[in-house]
Amino acid sequence: MRAMPRSAFVSRVLLVDDEERERTALAHMIAALGFTVVPVGDGEEALKSHAANPAAIIVTDLMMPRMDGFELLKRMDALGDRTPTIVLTGFGSIEKAISVVHDLKAFWFLEKPVQSMILGALLERAAAQKRMIDETALLSRQLSNKGVMGDMVGSSAVMRQVYSLIAQVAPTSASVLITGESGTGKELVARALHRLSPKSGGPFIAINCAALPETLMESELFGHEKGAFTGAAERHPGCFEQANKGTVLLDEIADMPIGTQAKLLRVLEEGKVRRLGGNNDLQVQVRVVAATNRAPDVAIRDKHLREDLFYRLNVFHINLPPLRQRKEDIPAICEAILSNLNQKHQCRVANIHPEVLESFQKASWPGNVRQLRNVLERAVIVAGEGTILSKHLPKQSSVPSSAPAAAEADDSIHIRFGPPLSEVEQSYIQLVLKQTANNRTRAAEILGISLRTLHNRIREFPDKDAKVTAPD
Repeated sequence: MRAMPRSAFVSRVLLVDDEERERTALAHMIAALGFTVVPVGDGEEALKSHAANPAAIIVTDLMMPRMDGFELLKRMDALGDRTPTIVLTGFGSIEKAISVVHDLKAFWFLEKPVQSMILGALLERAAAQKRMIDETALLSRQLSNKGVMGDMVGSSAVMRQVYSLIAQVAPTSASVLITGESGTGKELVARALHRLSPKSGGPFIAINCAALPETLMESELFGHEKGAFTGAAERHPGCFEQANKGTVLLDEIADMPIGTQAKLLRVLEEGKVRRLGGNNDLQVQVRVVAATNRAPDVAIRDKHLREDLFYRLNVFHINLPPLRQRKEDIPAICEAILSNLNQKHQCRVANIHPEVLESFQKASWPGNVRQLRNVLERAVIVAGEGTILSKHLPKQSSVPSSAPAAAEADDSIHIRFGPPLSEVEQSYIQLVLKQTANNRTRAAEILGISLRTLHNRIREFPDKDAKVTAPD
């Protein structure tokens, strides 16, 4: 078993064993697995070596003179050192194994004599754990210095809470449900969860449940065999199969057909998927992250989301705040977006005029960060270089004001006490469609929902005559 090439730091293993013959044999075994080995004779030597030149992984015997494996792990724990540690012992006590692995926070327990294949597998897992620990520490430093986590930007209190939740759940295998308005960055959260997870070396596959027609949904999720249906000219692996040993994002989960949700629930519970037209189940190891811009309780009540599926997905919940609730983050977000857009469009825009930035901070941004990016992208292309000024913004401004202008009589809706939420929702959607001249794409952006979701909402209007039927 030969390890994959890795950086010199991640491959460095500190081997601690007082018996010279066993230490030499283990050192040769670990080196043959592709790791660099630093052998020492006891816990005291290990602490000195690790302090001078930190190892990525520690492999230590349990019973040694001077300082044994127990004391070594206690000292490291007291120092807050999270280096993955594999404990070796000739005493196959279950009680000792539980004590070392759980109480002393060792990475794994392995009984002597050591088998090369098993040790190699544990070292690979420990190396992956170390990479995740290092990346988490890096992102934490970025967050404390700049308010940044991966591609997410913002040092506001609400965003720091989001970063904290990501850091807590990412190292686990728990399913995560991300909620928030359209354009708030739910996919960025999902990607951060993947990057910080033990499955970061696997694929990240995202599927938008609102963008697929119902006839293709199951094929994209579960895959199909050749000839499973008309047009299935060859075998197609679904997103779960593609994401095996990685992460799958099910975006806009409340827009998935109810019948498909039932089949999805079975996959989540059993960890098995069967391609359409297939006869055999395939075992998959996938971390599932779901996202929706709908309030889950409303989606369940309106029969858009199965309650049992919601409980299966909502093991851990992260809610993303809309941009209007963290306006102090807008300058930093604009800076990050400008840097990206300059590279994308080969422009040299240095900054944004303070008056423009002030107008951005006063705006309500119903389309959230996505809408802000679209406005800036147009301005960067128009300006080309220098400073973004008001003249570089669209004449029909895409920057929504923080408060409506003096409204005319037909620019508002009047809500009496007592009607169901669906009736209020219908009235507001009709108002937005009216004000956008039935431009449904623009209306969906203002409402903070996908275009498909808007079409679904219109079809559900109880008053058929109230539906807007004019073309977009």
